Amino acid sequence: MSPLRARAEEYLAMRRALGFKLTTQGRHLMSFVRFCEERCVVRVTADLAIEWATQTSRGSGDEVYQARRLDVVRIFARHLQALDPATEVPPADVLSRRYRRIPPYLYSPQEVAALMGAAGTLAPALRAATWRTLIGLLAVTGMRQGEACRLERDNVDLQAGTLVIADSKFGKSRLVFLHPTAAAALRAYERARDRLFPEPMGGTFLINSRGGPLDGHNIQHTFAALIAAAGIQAPPGRRPPRLHDLRHSFTVATMLDWYRDGGNVQARLPLLFTWLGHVDPKSTYWYLQAVPELLALAAGRLQQQADGRAVR
Repeated sequence: MSPLRARAEEYLAMRRALGFKLTTQGRHLMSFVRFCEERCVVRVTADLAIEWATQTSRGSGDEVYQARRLDVVRIFARHLQALDPATEVPPADVLSRRYRRIPPYLYSPQEVAALMGAAGTLAPALRAATWRTLIGLLAVTGMRQGEACRLERDNVDLQAGTLVIADSKFGKSRLVFLHPTAAAALRAYERARDRLFPEPMGGTFLINSRGGPLDGHNIQHTFAALIAAAGIQAPPGRRPPRLHDLRHSFTVATMLDWYRDGGNVQARLPLLFTWLGHVDPKSTYWYLQAVPELLALAAGRLQQQADGRAVR
């Protein structure tokens, strides 16, 4: 084992012991270590870090993505510099980090129904039931797909109609309430699942056709096939619809309903970002500028308020 690899593994173990998951960051850091080992380099330099960060495996030219990769090395280099003063810490401003969020694909209710219909054709029967339940659950709760895949049976209370999303992104936990129809659908899935696997291999609520937990990294392949089967296509020049876009669709539909019912949207937004598990309200407010219909409704509401003040 190279000295740099040993240092990296010690560093990751230390940070994980402090509560950091480092799923993506850990993968990036070990990729950088392999990059150094291939060049027989034992010390981090700024030039080497920048070369690695800009030569992505996917060939991405997005400087924001490259800057995030470089950040992984920068934080590690700061740690190393305390042990080896000759370590170079890459500068923070060498790559642009102006963040540009890609507009989401927003599913209509008809498209969600089409996806669930396509899922019903999967084989075996349990796989079809699991996929129908997963799509419906994401559509009506706005959960992250990883949260749904990791959802533990003990955190599902169908009698009370609640789900506990435990230790999710940023280490946060929250309570999600189910509509009675959603609870009934989950109860039907639970009965079908338990008939086939009375003794499952894992403790997750949703299981694969072998009785084990869903693999969050592999479900994208199945979902791409369902998108094609449902006849859903993104507008020209836009990326293909994703499973995660069901969360975006839930958020936008909720905000549209709030504007249309005439309620105080600003007062309700803290409830929404708490429900979604956002760590920063800006993540929720982003939808106002990302979705033209929401922006128009928000502008119209402001205009009404301005007109009311002018009349008084």
